[in-house]
Amino acid sequence: MFKRAIVRTPGESMLSGLTTANLGLPNYEKALVQHAEYIKVLEECGLQVSVLAKNEQYPDSTFVEDVALLTKECAIITKPGTPSRSGETVEIKKVLKDYYLNIEEVREPGIVEAGDIMMVGSHFYLGISARTNENGAGQVIEFLKKYGMSGSLVKLDKVLHLKTGVSYLEQNNLVATGEFLTKEEFQNFNILEIADDESYAANCIWVNDRVLIPKGYPKARETIASAGYSIIEVDVTEFQKLDGGLSCLSLRLF
Repeated sequence: MFKRAIVRTPGESMLSGLTTANLGLPNYEKALVQHAEYIKVLEECGLQVSVLAKNEQYPDSTFVEDVALLTKECAIITKPGTPSRSGETVEIKKVLKDYYLNIEEVREPGIVEAGDIMMVGSHFYLGISARTNENGAGQVIEFLKKYGMSGSLVKLDKVLHLKTGVSYLEQNNLVATGEFLTKEEFQNFNILEIADDESYAANCIWVNDRVLIPKGYPKARETIASAGYSIIEVDVTEFQKLDGGLSCLSLRLF
């Protein structure tokens, strides 16, 4: 069960954030409303939410998940795959010192973004993508081993991040779409298939027996609800325009 979450208020500089989505520019005022609602939902799930101030220097800094991997035993500061995000790790390391005694850090030539890392119990799947290389993923796996955990690599073909197309919902249930439906690494899970036309909904998050999914994907909602989960829909359309999803917007702590 999660106890806390860390989020960061989006800055107006998000309008110049990284994206491949071709969905137009975000509406900043609408993004602030959606972010506030996201925080409210996390609180409804029983989390104590720490809200970091906006940082206009880093347009993508509201996507706090990418810059750290949080486990029960340690925090691992990542090494973002884009230079414009490198300074974010310095700030998040300062924040995490209030929560963790054990903090590790990925070094060059490794690059890793935690959007490429999915936790399944004490095992972590690490996607190899444009934002995460084998060197960086290998460093993360060594840190995990140091604290009694494990990790393995998953080669990505099309998506930006691993969790763009796959999410673990506990109880051996895996939400998946696209290339992840047939990947050998995931065939022992009970796969909840998300249709291609609702693939954005594959990025969802389990929070204390509830599942947060993006608003506006009725087939995905029905699929996940049919597995016995209580669903909360959250509108994150303005963050979708920056390739962001529900998991990207928070760091969740045990």
